Amino acid sequence: MKRLSIATFIAIMFTTTLTANDLPQMVSSKITNDLPQLVSLKTHVKFFSSTPAEDIESHNYKATSTIEPSTGEIIFSVPMQAFEFEKALMQKHFNQPGFLDTKEYPRARLKANIINLSDINFDENGRYKAEIEGEMTIKGKTIKLTESGTITIADSKVTVKSTFNINRSDYEINLKEGKPSTNVANEIAVTVEAEYKFDSAK
Repeated sequence: MKRLSIATFIAIMFTTTLTANDLPQMVSSKITNDLPQLVSLKTHVKFFSSTPAEDIESHNYKATSTIEPSTGEIIFSVPMQAFEFEKALMQKHFNQPGFLDTKEYPRARLKANIINLSDINFDENGRYKAEIEGEMTIKGKTIKLTESGTITIADSKVTVKSTFNINRSDYEINLKEGKPSTNVANEIAVTVEAEYKFDSAK
């Protein structure tokens, strides 16, 4: 009986247990699993409200965020008092107990997972569509959400951007009748943009 060499045996085992499509998936999975946590360098959260009375826009540059490339978990923590308005009166109304009550509820939070993680290679430059499912908590009220966004990878820089709508009534953010309640739309457009780096300490 002719004996096989070790090299021939390994070659046979490799070709019989793997298909041509298996190797890229294995390599991509290994790359993703080996990557450390992504930590936000810069964040920008914007909301926009439009009514016949007026348009209201606010910006927040103090949020923090992390992404776990191995699991797809993404977290945002947003300090509510850091939202900046064009008019001081708008800021006062925003923070007051009758609206966001930011002293009682100082932070909003998004905790979600990228459900199409296999479509995203954090180790390869490109622009990827990300689908997320999770929960958003505002003013102590937690609502499930399903949204989409883009993840852009350029060398070691990772940028996430998403625009979506929320209804303030879902979070029990209500004002008394009359002005300024009529000046704030129920449907609020939210834009989130964040730039990340890999955490070298991980």
